[in-house]
Amino acid sequence: MKPAYPDHSAPADADTRRAIAPVICYPPETLPIPDLAACRDARDGWTRVAEVLVPARDARCFEVPAGHFFRIRSVEGPQVGDLNLWNAVNLAERFYSGKTRALHGTHLSTGDRMWTSHPYLRPMATITDDTLDWYGFDAFGGSVHDVIGTRCDPYTHNLLSHGGQYHHCCHSNLTRALADARGLSLAEAESHVHDVLNVFMCTGFTRDTGQYFMKASPVRPGDYLEFFAEIDLLGGLSACPGGDCSAEHSSDTATCHPLLVEVFRPKAPPAGWVSPPVNGYDRSHGR
Repeated sequence: MKPAYPDHSAPADADTRRAIAPVICYPPETLPIPDLAACRDARDGWTRVAEVLVPARDARCFEVPAGHFFRIRSVEGPQVGDLNLWNAVNLAERFYSGKTRALHGTHLSTGDRMWTSHPYLRPMATITDDTLDWYGFDAFGGSVHDVIGTRCDPYTHNLLSHGGQYHHCCHSNLTRALADARGLSLAEAESHVHDVLNVFMCTGFTRDTGQYFMKASPVRPGDYLEFFAEIDLLGGLSACPGGDCSAEHSSDTATCHPLLVEVFRPKAPPAGWVSPPVNGYDRSHGR
């Protein structure tokens, strides 16, 4: 626990130091801008080519070819999901939540992109529609679809419960789903599971202690988050055992619901769209 009071008294110029204006670390003005109008036009006449129902407290994998769309949809009740994305032909290239957070902010919505890990660092999926975009930030500083949390996992559960074993947390769910989808051992699959996009989850940081918090998700049946696949994708989605995350993670008592993943093929890709190449850095690292 953090101490109630600091060990050191404030210097005379403390207020002056605190009043210094912040600087945005990564100004977004030079990022490539997705053509949302072209993406929306491409949805006209699209065909649903696949769907995967993710059971409550479990996970499933799905594939989305480059140039296709996919939606994660609430179908029975308030439920959050933990999303992993990989390059479908190279699992080493995967979603990089930290860099996505640095480029777009703590929570994602329409027009934001999910970026891949080093050394690839390119857009892998663009959010093209979000029925919860009305939520914004609430009075607690909470918002939806965060890239600040990790994923509920059995190691943290074991730590906080002094030895407890829980296997249907999102980390383990994603591990099993990837192992089944790609014929990997659990150990091999676990090495590819990574920090997530917390779909539909409502989160933030407390103002006084800076602690990560969650609250009941505003998602309702029919809500969805829609993505455009910039590269060939393998996705993994876990329907979190916390349900709508109004009370706790890793729970056998929370009310949980399935989530539906739908994949759509447009008649033609968005006008002018080209799948992005890997990052142009030469990897010489100064030598």
